[in-house]
Amino acid sequence: MIRIRTALPLLASALLLAVGGIVMSSPASAASLVEVTNFGDNPGGARMHIYVPDNRPASPGIVVAMHGCGGSGPGFFSGSQFASLADQYGFIVIYPTATQQAGFGNCFDVWSEASKRRGGGSDPVSIVSMVNYAVQRYNGDRQRVFATGSSSGGMETDALLALYPDVFKAGAAFMGVPFNCFANAADFPPPGSQCTNGTMNRTPQQWGDAVRQAFPGYTGARPRVQLWHGTNDTLVPFSLLQEDIEQWTNVFGLSQTPTSTDTPQTNWNRRRYAASGTVQVEAYSIQGAGHSLPANGMALAAIQFFGLDRTTPTSPAPSSSPSRSPSPSPSVPGPSGCRVGYSVNPWSNGLTASIIITNTGSTTVNGWALAFTLPSGQVITNGWNATYSPTSGAVTARNVSFNAAIAPNASVEIGFQATHTGNTGRPTSFTLNTATCSTA
Repeated sequence: MIRIRTALPLLASALLLAVGGIVMSSPASAASLVEVTNFGDNPGGARMHIYVPDNRPASPGIVVAMHGCGGSGPGFFSGSQFASLADQYGFIVIYPTATQQAGFGNCFDVWSEASKRRGGGSDPVSIVSMVNYAVQRYNGDRQRVFATGSSSGGMETDALLALYPDVFKAGAAFMGVPFNCFANAADFPPPGSQCTNGTMNRTPQQWGDAVRQAFPGYTGARPRVQLWHGTNDTLVPFSLLQEDIEQWTNVFGLSQTPTSTDTPQTNWNRRRYAASGTVQVEAYSIQGAGHSLPANGMALAAIQFFGLDRTTPTSPAPSSSPSRSPSPSPSVPGPSGCRVGYSVNPWSNGLTASIIITNTGSTTVNGWALAFTLPSGQVITNGWNATYSPTSGAVTARNVSFNAAIAPNASVEIGFQATHTGNTGRPTSFTLNTATCSTA
């Protein structure tokens, strides 16, 4: 069985409304995610969603939370714990959606020359525009702006910290890579990537120089960095955690020897690198984890690293996300059943599959199991947002804790990485809790 993280459900579009020259959906509240358009310069063509809790200080902190390849901002909102933590501690969360394509769909650009220069364009400029919008619209605190993300979003976190150290005060990168690891778009997809083929090895000085060259002449404070990686990650190799550590410790002028090590939770091995009593870099090696972060409790650890938990807690606002109130009692879809969308991104001997499960029925599904048969020769090696068993043949994907409930007309997104022996096709049928699903 492969244990994976939370789901990435899709959110329905909201009614658009013009507010002061900004076209946006209905006014933000803690119970809803709002899409904003025309938020500023957007050379990356990214989409912006924002979550603003009702209970917040006059000048709230801001967290940019970024999805992995193939995901979406609304999906990361529903499939991670950052929104519920925003309810508790009163900070704003921006959820960008990437639209860039480089072998995978909807990945944040960390490969183009534009993405590697401050003000060069592409997604980094788009995301800074989102931050500026949130600061102006909601009186956000520029001294408490942070970045985090998973996989592609973790890679973009590293990039934002390198390019805009005057904007972001800290970042938490889950399963990322050092800034300027990818040579170009052709270098991004596995297995031919020089960055993620498991052999990348530059000196700390080379990695540090890449950051310094991103914003030449900058002499101000650098953002603190938190790094997370699973020891069994085969998509973005665990060895890249060490390269990431070397980059940021060099930027801070720190020793490669940690100032402290501990195990704050079972299987969480933490190394800290501090100067004058302040932890500038901390790195978590998650024993046995694959490409499946953040898992339960890790978002809170990131928020604590940012210092956003030091705000006086507020009463959590009611959640419109069914994934945050799962029921342990499995149920089948009501009348009209379910629909499954399935897309494949293959390469020579591997592939990734993205699966969107939609409840087209009239009642909420509480607890789910999606059954399907993989084509001959396909073997799952990693997955996300579900548990998969067995890894070949007749497979059942089961919900994890945060996506057990699927409301009527709502969706969850899951996926996996697999090897293949030539057949990169898709399953021919799907059943959700024994109900046969239509296919999209």
